[in-house]
Amino acid sequence: MLSAEDSRSRVPVGPFASYPSLRSRRVLITGGATGIGAALVRGFVAQGSAVAFLDIQDAAAAELVSELAATSHSAQLAPIYRHCNLANASAIPAAVADCIHALGSQDTAETLDVLVNNAGNDRRHATDALSPAEWDELLAINLRQQFFVTQAALPALRRSGSASVLHMSSIAWRIPSTGLPAYVASKAAIVGLARSLAFEEGIHNIRVNSIQPGAILTEKQKQLWITPEYSAEILSRQAIQRHLEPDEVVRLALFLAAADSSAITGQSYVVDGGWV
Repeated sequence: MLSAEDSRSRVPVGPFASYPSLRSRRVLITGGATGIGAALVRGFVAQGSAVAFLDIQDAAAAELVSELAATSHSAQLAPIYRHCNLANASAIPAAVADCIHALGSQDTAETLDVLVNNAGNDRRHATDALSPAEWDELLAINLRQQFFVTQAALPALRRSGSASVLHMSSIAWRIPSTGLPAYVASKAAIVGLARSLAFEEGIHNIRVNSIQPGAILTEKQKQLWITPEYSAEILSRQAIQRHLEPDEVVRLALFLAAADSSAITGQSYVVDGGWV
């Protein structure tokens, strides 16, 4: 098993960019309790954004909120958590509306400035054993919810006047990965979805981009998938010979959410250490 010390030994140390345009911006993140999602919550809070996140992992979410409430300079910077099973499409509109309302607004109408569609599940599944019900379940959490969360947030995003939407894809469809066909299909579709929405919503000054992470060393990956053999395979395929951390995805997300990337939309960015 890969040790934490080995995985971080050559990870760049900051300081990293600070974005004044993200201060006080209202941000909604799906799947924010653990992994890349939790790193996203921490990253936006550190920028001074007002952050709400959705998840189903209540204990992990409570721990993250408590951590950030204790370390934030202002109690107002503690993130807001709401439980929502995003695979249940009927639950999405109310959960999104609740988060937007909780974030508050100085305007007469509630607004949202940044939406990060991060939630997903890379559960492995065999092609010859996958049932229609399992296919639908996997697409519900890995693709369908990204569209319907965005749909529910659009009125508030349009009121922002300068919003950014990020869809989390994966390099899984480009490698290509095997042993999880529904997940791979979803992650490929996300790139097309983001590009289509970018052209639909550009008239409202909403930018829409997607991010394709590679093998990011989250706690889940370390517990479920990372073995010495798989670790060696990852490094043999990457140009950068070290394991990648969630914060390295977050730094791209922050740039794409900030005004610094105001002319960038309809694009998909790879963060994989040179695998693809």
